Amino acid sequence: MYGSLVELISNVGFPVAISVYLLVRVEKKLDDLIKAFDDYTKES
Repeated sequence: MYGSLVELISNVGFPVAISVYLLVRVEKKLDDLIKAFDDYTKES
């Protein structure tokens, strides 16, 4: 039972961790992009 649980976490956990990390990075960049668009439209 314990061995199969560890195997499941190692197979599924790593891709999930990478996905969360990348989503957090992309979210920060999207927030910066939205702010830049807002600043640009306010200047026009």
